[in-house]
Amino acid sequence: MKKILLDTNAYTRLLRGDRQILQALGDADNIFVPVIVLGELLAGFRGGTKETSNRKLLEQFLMKPRVEVALINKDTAEIFGEIKYSLVKAGTPLPINDIWIACIALEAGAVVISYDDHFLKIPKVRVWARLAARQAPLDN
Repeated sequence: MKKILLDTNAYTRLLRGDRQILQALGDADNIFVPVIVLGELLAGFRGGTKETSNRKLLEQFLMKPRVEVALINKDTAEIFGEIKYSLVKAGTPLPINDIWIACIALEAGAVVISYDDHFLKIPKVRVWARLAARQAPLDN
């Protein structure tokens, strides 16, 4: 069973017709959208000129049978505590929202679909092969 988790930039690129995101969605059995990502999207919609239509598209997406909103719970908080501590100890500050998103992915057993390389710095998080390939030394 292939599980993926969408980051905010993956969802916005999906709306722009990004074929790689579409393929990742097509290959997935389960698609998680973290509540953190919903908050980021809703904040962005408020700042734009198409808030109503963007909200409608998001609601339609969330109604799809393979899509699930992933919430934060006590187990997620435990993972967060471990990851946040390890990043601080390593001197690797990252945006808090990305750490929460990574923790939700770990809990769900999902691969993070994102174009944000912050996720590559978070221990144990499985990242989209497309993102990981961008970090390869011979990547052109």
